Amino acid sequence: MDRRTVLKTGLAAAGTLAMPAYLRAQSNKKISVLTWNIADQEALFKEEFDEFKKVNPGVEIEWLDKKGPDLPAFYQTQLVAGTAPDVIDIQGALWVEWAANGALLDLTPYFQNDPAFVKMFNPDYMSSFVYDKKNYLVPFYVAKTLLYYNKTMFKEAGLSGPPKTFDELLASAQAMGKGEKTGFLTLNFDWLYWPLMKMNGIELLTPDYKKPAFNTPAAAELLDRLAKSTAAGAINKIAWTGRWVEPNGAFASGTVGMLQAHSASYFFVKGQGRWINPETLGATQAPGDWSTPTNHGFGVSKSSGNPELAFALVKHMTSVKWATRLAQIRRVLTANIEADKAGLESVKADDPLAYAVLQTQLEHTDKMTGNWPLANDAQIKEAFWPEFQNAVLGRKDAKTALADAERAVTRVLRRS
Repeated sequence: MDRRTVLKTGLAAAGTLAMPAYLRAQSNKKISVLTWNIADQEALFKEEFDEFKKVNPGVEIEWLDKKGPDLPAFYQTQLVAGTAPDVIDIQGALWVEWAANGALLDLTPYFQNDPAFVKMFNPDYMSSFVYDKKNYLVPFYVAKTLLYYNKTMFKEAGLSGPPKTFDELLASAQAMGKGEKTGFLTLNFDWLYWPLMKMNGIELLTPDYKKPAFNTPAAAELLDRLAKSTAAGAINKIAWTGRWVEPNGAFASGTVGMLQAHSASYFFVKGQGRWINPETLGATQAPGDWSTPTNHGFGVSKSSGNPELAFALVKHMTSVKWATRLAQIRRVLTANIEADKAGLESVKADDPLAYAVLQTQLEHTDKMTGNWPLANDAQIKEAFWPEFQNAVLGRKDAKTALADAERAVTRVLRRS
C-alpha cells in the first residue's frame, strides 16, 4: 500500500498536508523524501528523522513512499509541476535519464568537500552512479546477480559442482533437463541476463556508446546455442517470457537446476520453496564472475530549495549507524563498507545460507556489466530485447534477429 507520511516539528500532520504547495515551498526548513516501495521501514525512518531533527532544530521532514510501478510517473509529474521531492530513492538506471535531463543535482562538489564520506562506500558501487563524469547518487541498498543452484538436482545428474564456464553452464543445464525438469533460468529485466553475453565477450555498444557492437558472429553463435538449449528443455522458457514472480516461482518449485538472479530473489524463493536449506541450495558467482547490479541510491532534486540540507539528510540516512540498522533489519547490503560487515555478521549465525548469498554481493564488484550510464537506457532495452527474445525462443534465426536489433538500436541512438 502506498504511504504518504509527514514527520514534522511544530505543525500538525494534517495541516501540513493541507497546506498549498506554494506555501510549503517557501519553507527552507522543510525536506521531502520519496522512497521506492519500502513502506515497511516506517519505524526505522521515524528514528532516523527524529535524530536528524534534533541536530537540525526546526526542520520538517515529509516522507512519501510509492510502489515501483508508480514512483517514476509520480516523480515525473512532480518535476513538471515544479514540486519535485528534495530527496529521491531511485532504482536501476532511471537516474541516468533524470540526470541527463537536468532533474538531479550534481553531487560531485559535495563529495569533493567531504572525501571521508565517499571513502565509506564500495568504490565499484559508487562508480555505477556516475554520468558524464559527475556523481548523482549515494548508495542506499545494493544488489547484483549471482548463480543459485539446486544441489539435489546436481547430485542426481552426476554433477560435482556449479559451472565455471559458459560451456559448462549449458552442459550442466542439459544434464538436468529431463522430463518436467529444466536446467537453467535467468531473470531478464534491467539487463539481468547480460552476464550470459559478457562471459562470451559480447558488448552492447562501442566504448563511446554511439554505435551497436553486439551484431557479431560470436553473438549469433551464442543466441543459436541458447535457442537450441531452450528448445531441448535445458533452459526453461520462462527465462525469456517471465519477469520476477514466474522465474523465481519456477525455481522455488525445485524442478529447475540453476537460477541467475540478484540477491533479493533468495528471500522470495525461500518463502515459497520448502526444500531450501544450506544442504540443498548453493549460491555462487556466475561463470567469469560477471554480474549485473540493480541498485537503489539517493539523489537530490536540482529544484530543491535547500540542497545543502537535503544532502545532509542523505548523508545521515546512509551513515554507518543507519545503514547498519537497515542492513540488519532488511537483510540487504548498502555498499557502506563498515555497515555491510556488521550486517553480514548479524545474519551469519541466524541464516548461514542468506550469509552466503549476501557475501557474493561484495565479491568481484569490479566485474559488473549491464549498468551502462545511458540516458536512453529504457529505449535501447525496448529496441534490443524483443529481437533477443525472438532469437532464443526460435521465432527468428539468430543472424536475422541480431540484424533487426542492430537497426532498432541504431535508430534509438540516432535520436538521442
